Amino acid sequence: MLVIHHPDQALHDPDQVFRTGKFIAQPDRAERYRVFLDIVTQLKLEIAVAPLDQADAIAAVHDRDYVEFLKSVHSRWIEHPDYGPVVIPNVHPTHRMYRRPTELLGELGWYSNSTSCPIVTDTWRAVFASAQVAVHGADRLSAGNGPVYAMCRPPGHHAYPDLMTGVCFLNNAAIAARRLMRSFGKVAIIDIDVHHCNGTQFVFWEDPDVFVASIHVDPSLSAPYYAGYADETGAGQGKGANFNQPLPWATGNEPWLKAIEAAVSRIRGFAPGALVVSLGFDAGAEDPVGTFKITGDGFAEAARRIAGLQVPTLLVQEGGYLSPALGGYLQSFLTAFEGRAS
Repeated sequence: MLVIHHPDQALHDPDQVFRTGKFIAQPDRAERYRVFLDIVTQLKLEIAVAPLDQADAIAAVHDRDYVEFLKSVHSRWIEHPDYGPVVIPNVHPTHRMYRRPTELLGELGWYSNSTSCPIVTDTWRAVFASAQVAVHGADRLSAGNGPVYAMCRPPGHHAYPDLMTGVCFLNNAAIAARRLMRSFGKVAIIDIDVHHCNGTQFVFWEDPDVFVASIHVDPSLSAPYYAGYADETGAGQGKGANFNQPLPWATGNEPWLKAIEAAVSRIRGFAPGALVVSLGFDAGAEDPVGTFKITGDGFAEAARRIAGLQVPTLLVQEGGYLSPALGGYLQSFLTAFEGRAS
């Protein structure tokens, strides 16, 4: 297995996030990047650093105005002497508000639906590097290398074409899938992060050439709340190419693996040329998110079932947060995916 990463991914490292009326520890710390890199190094996998030279690939998914905003927002923010050290919005439009403002606070709210995406000095460099890791991973897969693990961080599957949300800024999996379509035609995405891939679903909602399957906690119980229900199956030409399986709180290995098998069966029927796995470990029993009860053995079995599709596969890292078990979850998945002894 080939692993792609870039050291700039560790530059975004805010230590707190504002939720539930208080500042709490930010789950997406840069240490996650180092944990993942340590594991792939220990496994003696081939590791490559992504070049940062494919900026146009981002525009295949994201609005250019939004990308330019992400690049410039921190420098604009620090020009205000009364603003704090971290860029966090305090206003947001609703469905009754349709005009994008140009004033900084209004524009920040327009491009963000929550306080979950704090921006610091080098956030853009980290976000851009993460997307470039996905792009380079897709290119290496297209060149005949595979499977490929794009060690993306920050994650991306919640990001919409013009919206940051859920600690996601650019949608790495969607960018990679668009890239892979150039070589493989139809592409499938299976998302096993504990949260629904609302951004990815939105990007491909009407696209008949991308099948999106997501296994996640019931959105009536947890974020993203507003998408991820079983009756969301796509629209227009993409009708039927979206497959959501929301599961209850505290789901364990057996029902989770059954849902993965159902997604694998649907993907097999779709017959994609390539597969993107949005690889989240926050379903883990020891993950601080504390939602599902998936064990290392569960992740290993998921890897075996997904690998059984036997199509060129790009693994794109999503969630999975700091705990003593995090590295073990990654090791279990990667070794099983390759059919290696753990």
